[in-house]
Amino acid sequence: MHGKIKKLYRDMSLLMGFTMSFCLSIVGTATSGHFTVPGWLMSFAVSLVISLIIGFVIPVGKVGGDVSASFNLVRGTMAARLVESLVSNLIYTPIITFLMVTLAYTVVMKQSGGQAGLQFGPMFFHSLLVTFIVGYILVFFLQPFFIKRLMKKYGIDAEYGSEKKS
Repeated sequence: MHGKIKKLYRDMSLLMGFTMSFCLSIVGTATSGHFTVPGWLMSFAVSLVISLIIGFVIPVGKVGGDVSASFNLVRGTMAARLVESLVSNLIYTPIITFLMVTLAYTVVMKQSGGQAGLQFGPMFFHSLLVTFIVGYILVFFLQPFFIKRLMKKYGIDAEYGSEKKS
């Protein structure tokens, strides 16, 4: 049983990391006002690597569940989903956004010889606001969608967290 849960968490990290990186890199690149396919691909690749590292280092699902439990919320309820989505988003989005904006800022400043007239702070906070909102919505809807499919794939009973009897 423990092995199946471990595989579920691994697959969840992969699915969420890929999906969030794909979507948020599009949003970030598009809202920068300078969308290019090479820029998006670079953003997506770097974001994916960062999100996978975070997902495999930090047990996001467990942390979210623990925070919900500390508020006496039952997993799967709307209140618990709201809290767990917020926790997940708080873990991923600021780190990824900071690194992605730093990368974009550095590239633009190098290309312009330091004459781009950009300020890092406003650039970062604008991007963080946009990606945090989009990220929260994505996490809220995608986490339960992916969990249901993975629990079915691994034969884990959603209600009791145990293996289904065949």
